[in-house]
Amino acid sequence: MKILGISAFYHDSAATLLVDGKIVASAQEERFTRIKHDKNYPKESIKFCLDYCKLSIDDIDYVCFYEKPFMKFDRLIKTHVSFFPSGYRYFKESMFEWLSSKIFLKRQLIKELKKLSLNSKWNKKLVFSEHHLSHAASAFYPSPFESSAILTIDGVGEWTTTSYGVGKGNKIDIFKEIHFPHSLGLLYSAFTSYLGFKVNSGEYKLMGLAAYGNPIYADLIKDNLVDIKDDGSFRLDMSYFGYGNSFQMTTKKFHILFGSAPRKSETDISQRDMDLAASIQLVTEQIVMKLSQFVLKETGQKNLVLAGGVALNCVANGKLLKEGLVENIWIQPAAGDAGGALGAALATYYKMLKKHRYVNKDDSMQGSYLGPEFTQEEVERSLNDLGTNFSVLEDEDLLKTTCNFLINGKAVGWHQGRMEFGPRALGSRSILGDPRSPEMQKTLNLKVKYRESFRPFAPSILYETLSEWFDLKTKSPYMGIVSEIKKTHRKDLHGKEKNSFGLDKLYLQRSSLPAITHVDYSARIQTVHKETNPKYHALISKFYELTDCPVLINTSFNIRGEPIVNSPKDAFRCFMGTDMDVLVIGNCILKKEDQDSSLFKDYKSNFKLD
Repeated sequence: MKILGISAFYHDSAATLLVDGKIVASAQEERFTRIKHDKNYPKESIKFCLDYCKLSIDDIDYVCFYEKPFMKFDRLIKTHVSFFPSGYRYFKESMFEWLSSKIFLKRQLIKELKKLSLNSKWNKKLVFSEHHLSHAASAFYPSPFESSAILTIDGVGEWTTTSYGVGKGNKIDIFKEIHFPHSLGLLYSAFTSYLGFKVNSGEYKLMGLAAYGNPIYADLIKDNLVDIKDDGSFRLDMSYFGYGNSFQMTTKKFHILFGSAPRKSETDISQRDMDLAASIQLVTEQIVMKLSQFVLKETGQKNLVLAGGVALNCVANGKLLKEGLVENIWIQPAAGDAGGALGAALATYYKMLKKHRYVNKDDSMQGSYLGPEFTQEEVERSLNDLGTNFSVLEDEDLLKTTCNFLINGKAVGWHQGRMEFGPRALGSRSILGDPRSPEMQKTLNLKVKYRESFRPFAPSILYETLSEWFDLKTKSPYMGIVSEIKKTHRKDLHGKEKNSFGLDKLYLQRSSLPAITHVDYSARIQTVHKETNPKYHALISKFYELTDCPVLINTSFNIRGEPIVNSPKDAFRCFMGTDMDVLVIGNCILKKEDQDSSLFKDYKSNFKLD
């Protein structure tokens, strides 16, 4: 049984191929088109999935789209009617988009699929899942649990913004929902927009910024914007929000409540901005904890799985574990809309076709290494075509040489094996650094990533050493959980350091791993496992052998506004357009100083700031 899952037409289009229930290939369209959050029909992703398995569309039994467009259109119409005549311009433009393309989405999908058919008569079954069912399926079916509570939280699907459910074997039961316009995801995005960051990409920035502030506006938010019930359900006062009938996330009433117009992008960040970030982060955590408590109690489960964009709030996930609210937790690594393609395929296989589910004790995501890979021959050919200078080393020499570069303070591009599925680099398309360096965070943010200085970096740590360094007792292979560094590795602050506030906190050394320790002593942790990424595990093991430190900085291989790199060509261009020092692709190693000066290109201007 071969099933192709597709998500598209909002943001983060993707495709997934399932063969007899096994996830064999998944990729986001942005990685091929180089357009961040590409929302278009995932032509290239589908092609990759089929090519990887040497299949044609005629070999596919079912194609499943991740949501139901007519239900979404129904929500749009009813929302505009409820606001009419307010928001007519927004209504007009939305209707034009829907009537010109989206309303006939089924016809469009069939047309595109026919193009791939050898006989131009694609007659297989096209089915549609519901948006939040796709999220729920992506969270439960690949999880390591025979049964669990399910919680999905995002901006909005068709009508649903939050859903509660339970999974047992191959069955999923969604028993409660919260509907648009009441949305935790859109509440968080409203503050993202108000603080000058881009919706659907800047939420990570808001989460990182929160640690610099104090949640002094939390009560103001709860007293005015959102009414939170004991079971975690909530209602928003829509007079403060514009997303229902305008192109703006917030209204003048919102701006008056918090004392100013929205912050303009790229302007200085104030202490007030940090305090607002801290406040909405705290409110979000409180809602997530109440929702989790409720669904666990109602289902009688000790396990919890999460999906939807809010599930990527790793700080909230860490709080769930820290507070002891859940025994076991698993977060879908592609928790946003890209993962909807995976969930749609899984929902078709298990829920619609009622196939037996075999539970993998680790999970079924295979480390989320589900994208394209390149042979050593392909890598060398690509690098030769680009006119590069490189050396080829055997595995042991490659690992030792790379570690020596890291120890000497070099920023290293690391391109190995299959590309990750989801928004986070996990050691296949990564930029690496020495976490012990007090300068590395600044270097990577400002000279390599070209992004805001306040943003923290994640540590990759050998799983077998986790308990020695962090207050975390569970695996975190997908960077889905934030935890604090152990007190034994912290450094006390004294005098002026102790009383610093705002961005003055940024470069204070709080631990023996200053480059990955956030201002609240936390870190977004990736545990690295030999079973899923042996080469990355071997690299960190070699670094551990040489330094007594089993940790590396791991950040995504891209610059601000750019999708994570896919091919060796993508990697080399990024390498040459930044202050990255070394590039390692397969067994090839490239030093910046060895490259022809003509290969240095202006890179930042290729991508829009996000």
